[in-house]
Amino acid sequence: MKGKEISSVENINSHIEEIENHAKIAVSVDCVIFGYDMEELKVLTIECNMDPYKGHPSLIGDLLDEGEDLDQAANRILKERTGIDNLYLEQIKTFGKVDRHPLGRVITVTYFALVKKADYNSNGMRPSPNSQWIALSQIEEMAFDHLTITNVALDTLRKKLLEYPIWMKLLPIDFSLPELQNLFENIIGKPLDKRNFRKKILSLDIIQESGKKQKDVPHRPANLYRVNQKKLKKEYSFLLKNPFHN
Repeated sequence: MKGKEISSVENINSHIEEIENHAKIAVSVDCVIFGYDMEELKVLTIECNMDPYKGHPSLIGDLLDEGEDLDQAANRILKERTGIDNLYLEQIKTFGKVDRHPLGRVITVTYFALVKKADYNSNGMRPSPNSQWIALSQIEEMAFDHLTITNVALDTLRKKLLEYPIWMKLLPIDFSLPELQNLFENIIGKPLDKRNFRKKILSLDIIQESGKKQKDVPHRPANLYRVNQKKLKKEYSFLLKNPFHN
């Protein structure tokens, strides 16, 4: 329909044949699956087997099946790749550069998901021998435009970190303050002052002591905390108190 003008009395149905004969465009769904192993923030990838990106890490994704909507496709992909249902999942952006895929025009709708790596590992689901977790700090290049997609997802995660305690989707139920700070530092990408972090996170009353202590550690066991569910509100915003930016 490029270059044509539709008159005010012309019915769009008259262009059905032209639409059907239009250049075919595939739609895919790619998922940036973040996992945290209590040390580093990682992304679940699969080794690409397509030239010119053969051997490069690629995001987990698939073409949209006939009859399924975008959210259904994203949940299907996550179930197939992790074996886990009901993951935190959020649509972030659509990428549609003409030359982003070597096989033709492919528009991808991207999501990010959060997985507790302990849950993933205990599930034992590994549909491909080429799938692996890669630390964000070790990723230098990826297949297609997946590095750009991953960076956009990380920026989104950073913003969400300051809007809602999304980090609880990556931590076990009980966690220590050093473990929580380490996760924040992994997501933000810079170190945080220990004293200031503890003062600010505790002042929010968003976490509370669980009454438990660490076990099997080579140092003095630290107190464990958990999310204060009574404090959580749907519109709760860390930004109201600007806790981690001076």
